Parts: sequence; C-alpha cells; structure tokens
Amino acid sequence: MFNNLADSLDKTFRNLRGVGKISEKNITDALREIRIALIEADVEFGVAKDFIARVKDKSMGEDVTKSIKPGEQIVKIFHDELAVLLGGDQAPLDLNPPARILICGLNGAGKTTTAAKLANRLKKDGRRPVLIACDLYRPAAIDQLNTLAKQIDVPCYTPDANEKDVVKVGRDALSWAESQNATVLIFDTAGRQEIDERLVDELKRLHTAINPKETLLVADAATGQQAVSVATHFDEAVGITGIVLTKLDGDARGGAALSMRAVSGKPIKYAGEGEKLDQLFEFHPDRMADRILGMGDIVGMVEQVADKVNEKDAMRSMKRMQSGKFDFNDFLDQMKMIQNLGPLDGLLGMMPGFNKIKKQLPGGALDTSKLKRTEAIVLSMTPYERSRPEIIKGSRRKRIANGSGTSLMEVNQLIKQFAQMRKMMKSPSKMKNMMRQMGGPGGLNDMMKGMGGMGGPGGKLPF
Repeated sequence: MFNNLADSLDKTFRNLRGVGKISEKNITDALREIRIALIEADVEFGVAKDFIARVKDKSMGEDVTKSIKPGEQIVKIFHDELAVLLGGDQAPLDLNPPARILICGLNGAGKTTTAAKLANRLKKDGRRPVLIACDLYRPAAIDQLNTLAKQIDVPCYTPDANEKDVVKVGRDALSWAESQNATVLIFDTAGRQEIDERLVDELKRLHTAINPKETLLVADAATGQQAVSVATHFDEAVGITGIVLTKLDGDARGGAALSMRAVSGKPIKYAGEGEKLDQLFEFHPDRMADRILGMGDIVGMVEQVADKVNEKDAMRSMKRMQSGKFDFNDFLDQMKMIQNLGPLDGLLGMMPGFNKIKKQLPGGALDTSKLKRTEAIVLSMTPYERSRPEIIKGSRRKRIANGSGTSLMEVNQLIKQFAQMRKMMKSPSKMKNMMRQMGGPGGLNDMMKGMGGMGGPGGKLPF
C-alpha cells in the first residue's frame, strides 16, 4: 500500500546519499520533496508539516552536516522519526480479566471480519474468545458473524432477530459468556457515520454498559484525509484504546496509518491484509517504517511463513529435494503450501528492495490464480504418473491437457521445466549457486526467470 510513497522517498534519499557535503539548501530541497510525497500519500497536512519540521531540526545538527556520510544519517533520522510517528513500540492488548473488547468504526471498514480475525488469533494464543453480535441494523450482520465464528470454531452470541435494544444485548451477552467459560469477549457493533448522533449515542450507552478494557477503532487504510476526523470523533465518543487498520494489501496510499496515530495519540495495534481469517498481524511501527523505506520486514515475513507452513512437511520436501526423489506429488504439496501463504505480492513485499525487483518481473508473475491451472494439470495425472514423471509421453500428455482444460503446450512446458528443476536439485553445486543468487543483486529475479516456466506461457512463474 505504501509503494508510491516508498518510490518517492527512495528517489529523494538516493539523491541525498550522492551528495558529498550536506547544506541547508540540500536538506530543505529534499524535505520539500518528502513533504509533497507524504501529502500525496494522504497524510494529513498538519501531521506532515510537524513531521518535516522535526526531521529538519535534527538533520541540521552539526553531527550530521559534518559527518562523513551525512546522507545516511538523515535517512536514519527520517526512519527513527517515522517509527515514532507510527507509535514507537508495538502496543499489546490489555487482556487482564475481565477482557472485553469493543469493536467500532465506520460502515464498510471491515469490523465483523476483523472481530472474527481477532478471535481466531487469540484462540491460537491459547485464549478462550467468544464473539457477540451487537449489529442490529445491517441486514444479515448477525448471520455473517455467526458463520465466521463457525469457521474458526468459536462460540457466538446471537440475539433474537426482533431485538432492537443493543444495551440489553450487551448485558445478556455478559451472562451468556460466563456459561461459556470465556476469557475474552469481543463485541461486534454496527457501523455508523460520524454525523449520525443517534447511533453514536447508542455506542456510548453500550460502552458504558459493558465497560470494555479495549475499544478498538477499525479503519480502512484508504480512509485518507478523513482519517483525522474519524479517529477524533470516535475517541471523543467512547475513548478508543487502539486502532486496527484494514485492507493494507489494497492500493490505498497509506496516509491513514500515519495520520490516525499522530492525531489520536492511540496506537495502531493490528493490521489486516487480505480476507482470510488468519490474515491479522500485530502492527510493529519500526518494521512498518522499514517497509516504507524499502528496507523490508524479514522478521514479519518469517513469522507469517512459520505460522502457515507445517515444519514437518517442509522438512520432508527438503529431504526429498536433496535426495533427488522430488515428484509431482511433492510439487502438489508445495503449491498448496504457497496458496496457504496468501497473496505473494504482500509477502514478498517484506523483502528488502523487493519494490525494485518487482518492476523487473513480467506482468502477472505474482498472480497466484495461475497456480490453479498448474494444479489442474497435476491433478489430471494418475497417481503413478505423478510419482514417475518420466513416463508422461505423447498420448498421456494429450489426455492430461484435455482433462485439465489446458493446452498441450502448457503441459509440455510444465513437464520440461519440472525435469530441469529435478536435474538441478540433483546437483549440489547448482543448488548452492541458486541459493547464493537469492541473496545477490537480481538474484530473486534470475531465479524466477530460470524456474518460472511452470504452468505459465512464456516461461513465467505462475506464483
């Protein structure tokens, strides 16, 4: 979501690094470009102005202007100030008993899905969460929360269809939660607009009745300049304790993340990327600052992969690769593992410098939907063919193409690339060289081009 801002900052800092001596004019010109980039990213004007003033003040210090690498020093100052703007340290939830969490926000921000994602995350952490439907206005809102609760196997309190008193629902739910032996209660409320004082007043009364430890404002990352008034209004109404930013995987310019924290003074506690119920992550300001400056987030990337990849299955595949016994059954397992990781664009975006690499990739190279065609080809093979790829010749290939709804060329291409990959796996030196390339300039791109024919025309990686 910060791609445009990251590109603008990268260009500015590249110019600064190339300057041998820093002057007030150098710094002023660079910060003017940065201020424009922040405003274009929908950062609120006052927030951008104050931020630039702090960076300029520290950048004009004697230690910076007379240092051997002043450009690098300014980049560090910018990074540190950006982390402070985003909140400094990661802020955990207050889950001390009674752990009650009220979810609020504007219509369409993703509150119901976020409530379920949060319950799923807390359940994995060993808590006993329950979901409570307090949205009595949106059609099918209660059914939606109940359906999501079943998907993650979490109890859900659903009021009577004719119930109109949300405060009564909240109080009844407190008694019900005791019978469920719940340790965390998550209240999903109706979306409301800032100007709808009746609904805002209702939210205040519910807040008073249940007395939550946490009141989380769920905000769409595309909120833009409206982010300031949204955060201020809800904070004045119910005293929010934290923010959850949703749709960080979208094309939003990202200013909401910078503006809401600065204006409300409340930490961004979680970020949602994607629709899957396991795609809610702790918000770490320093890591987000790294990502905005193109430095990546390797720790976050490892955490996401570790959470979604079965270590035993991964080790088994690695051993089969090393022994040269890797077949299409293993390949099928690998594809399922990749699909579980979610959108690769977001995951690989955590790699340092990936934005530059991404521009060099062929169009659609990270489109996970292409995996479906590759998967269809493999599933059209018999179990014996998958374990013995070398027997798949002419007539078998035609049958596989017809059965998978793909072309003979795609089948031939997949089998050819698979054979090349198996051959490479049997060569320790080639494998070592491939791994070395991953860490070098253009290494990931080279690897994708070298192995990318699987399932996509023109030798492109389907994932």
